[in-house]
Amino acid sequence: MEKLRVISLKISEEVYKEMILRVPEGERSSFIRDAIMDKLQKTPKPDKILELEQRFGKMEKEFAQIKKYLTDLELLTYKRGKTNPHAFCTDETDHKIIDYLIHYEGATTPELAEYLKTNRWLILNRLRKIQKKSKQQLGKAIINYYAGEKSGKKRAWWINEELIET
Repeated sequence: MEKLRVISLKISEEVYKEMILRVPEGERSSFIRDAIMDKLQKTPKPDKILELEQRFGKMEKEFAQIKKYLTDLELLTYKRGKTNPHAFCTDETDHKIIDYLIHYEGATTPELAEYLKTNRWLILNRLRKIQKKSKQQLGKAIINYYAGEKSGKKRAWWINEELIET
């Protein structure tokens, strides 16, 4: 037989009267013990919750790895000629940036800043956001930065022609 421990319990007068009416005098301790056991069985153990969180975290990492591999193989979400570059824009400024890049096929941040009459750092942050967002959703960035010279421009952003709708 298990070793029993004594605990004290405070309950409201109303609950006490209800227990006296429903539970006979010799069975109250076992009734309370059973009620506590029922409640404990319904309550998950903290160690189990931690273990499940760790397992889910591991599964998320593994799924991300699989998604990356599928993206690298161009099997996931990447379909040639099917992407609207404006889908990655959040406001009118982003739309103007994308329009300019499509029209001129590429631009430097100072060119875009002059065209939009704004700060070039704002443009740079917007370009990076569009690049990051498109890479997350497509697996490939819709715009890319190239530091070397291309089409007479150095250190410019270029639209990825193979990913956009024509």
